Parts: sequence; C-alpha cells; structure tokens
Amino acid sequence: MEAMQLQPVKAPNLTMPVVSRPVRMSVLPTFNPVIESVATEVVESETRLPFIEANTKEVSMQHLKDDCIVPVFSKDNEITISHVNFIESVWNTASQVFPREQINAPVVRVSHVIKGRTPEAIYKPVSALLEEDKTIYYERMMFCFEIPTIYEDIAGNRLNLTIGGVRAYNHENLYSKKGMEKFKVFIGFKNLVCCNMCVSTDGYKSELKVMNVIDLAREVTMLLQSYNMDKHLQLMSALQNSYMSETEFAQFLGKSRMYQYLPAHIRKSLPQMLMTDTQIGLVARAYYADENFARMENTPQISMWNVYNLLTGANKSSYIDNFLDRANNASLLADGLNRALYGENEFSWFLR
Repeated sequence: MEAMQLQPVKAPNLTMPVVSRPVRMSVLPTFNPVIESVATEVVESETRLPFIEANTKEVSMQHLKDDCIVPVFSKDNEITISHVNFIESVWNTASQVFPREQINAPVVRVSHVIKGRTPEAIYKPVSALLEEDKTIYYERMMFCFEIPTIYEDIAGNRLNLTIGGVRAYNHENLYSKKGMEKFKVFIGFKNLVCCNMCVSTDGYKSELKVMNVIDLAREVTMLLQSYNMDKHLQLMSALQNSYMSETEFAQFLGKSRMYQYLPAHIRKSLPQMLMTDTQIGLVARAYYADENFARMENTPQISMWNVYNLLTGANKSSYIDNFLDRANNASLLADGLNRALYGENEFSWFLR
C-alpha cells in the first residue's frame, strides 16, 4: 500500500436557508452540483464523555492526515476514499447546509489498527524498527460533530444537533477492483448529559454506496434534506411523559434475552431487537445505578425517556461498525415500547 498526499475535499455549493433557533428546519432546496472550495476552519469541541467506548480511541484529524496510509483496491491499485476525505466531505457539506451556524470540530474515534512496514524496513528486526519504518491505518472509524447553535431541551437534558458517520474497511472487498464504497452517515441529536447518540430512521443512511467524494456529498445532502427534525424531537419529547412499571421493565429485559434464542420463524415475525445479552445486562444494572437515568426513587417506575437513554448508553459498548444500526434500533425500540404501553400490538410481545 502506498502513502498518498491527500487533496482538500471540495463540497457542492448549496444555497440553504438559515435554520431558526432552537430547532426548526423548513423545506430545503434541491441539490445544485456546482463545485467550489469551502473553508475548513472549525470551532473546537469541548472535552466530554466519549460517544462510543468499546475498544476505540480518540485520534486527531492531523494524525489521520500525517501518520496514516490510505488502502487501495489490490487488483487495480485504485485508492479508496480515505477517512480524512470522508470526514471533510461531510463537514464541508454540513457547513453549506447550515452556513450561519456554529459547527464544532469533528471528534474522531478509531479501532482495529492495521500495521505494516515500508519496503526499506521489510528485513529489519522488530527491535530495530524506527517510527518512519512503520505504516498504519485504522480499519474502523467513526466521527461526529455538533452544531451547538441548534438544540432542544428534553427533561432537562440539552440535545445538540449532531452529524457524523462510520467507515469500516472490513465491509469492503479490498482484494478486488475499485467499485462502490460503503459508508454510514447520520444526523440526529447528542444528549450532552451523557453524550448518548439519538439517531432516527429518517436521519440515518445504513449503507451509502458511492464512487467518489462528489457522489458522497450529494448523498449526504439528500440525507439532510430528508431528515425530519420536528418529528424526531416530538418522538423523543413524548417519551418523557410515559412511564413503565418495574414489572413491565423486567418483562422487557427478560423477553429481550429470550429474543436471541427464538426459532427463526418466530423472530422474523417480531420487530427487530439488536442489543446483545451483555448490553441488556448493562441496561438492567443502569436501571438501579445510572447517575442520570435510573428508576424513580419513591416509586417502582421509570420514564420511557430514561429507558431510551439506558438503551443508548448500553450501545456505547458496541463496535464501531454496529454502533449506528443499534442506535437507530434503540430509537425504534423506545418508540415501539411506548406505543405498546398504550395498547398497540407491534411491540407488545416484549411486554406480555
């Protein structure tokens, strides 16, 4: 694999309306594929809890630019879209969509480092390797950046509009010729109390396939256009006024553990539940011990807003390539369980 000199990413020129505060988005104009350079100065994010934990670590954009090589497709040596290109493309597009808003610097977390050597160092013993002899890149990367001037408050928790994405090279066939490359992109809200990520279905592209950064910017624009911010906020806000009894919560936990072992034909007839047994255990522990979202002290009840945050909190233990799928599933579960409390049947199996 060869180290490449990355060029600044260019994003489509989009003329967008200013978003009113705290949050309301009107209908956005159609995509205009005119390309021009976009400034990349950003406001640094405050240091907070990580939005994902598992086996990840935080890295800087400069580290990705200066210290990491970019994989290629082995059969034709065509370069992949790098992590830096991906992040800059999404950030630049967002800065066009929200031209008068404050946009923080991307926070980047990576995992599964792939190590190599330069050709000159092939025969050196490990003890003699210098830093310049080593090559690395990260198989999996997730980033997000906040737009803190677009926010809402739910149950005393400030939620900042947040945009980000995931790249996992393990989902690409790097042994073939260059083809469509896969990305995951989302727009949603981050709960600043705990840095849990709130992702809804219409704010999430689970498999975005593109050939280049121009196509990538176009797809990101379409996602931002389709995102229904009001609907997402209303869904989350409704959760704070519903309550689940301790018996119902215990029933949900037990059925969630049973779900993994159901016969396939029964499981297919039920709504999807992506949390693992370990994560359900984390939810159970947090029910009693979470600093922000544990059960109510004087009554054996818990609000559905707290249940949702227990689910998104447990999701922090997911690997990068599963994180957004489970974040979206947590939203579907919380909404479905809330509706089941009022007699709807779709998610009622989890409470019966």
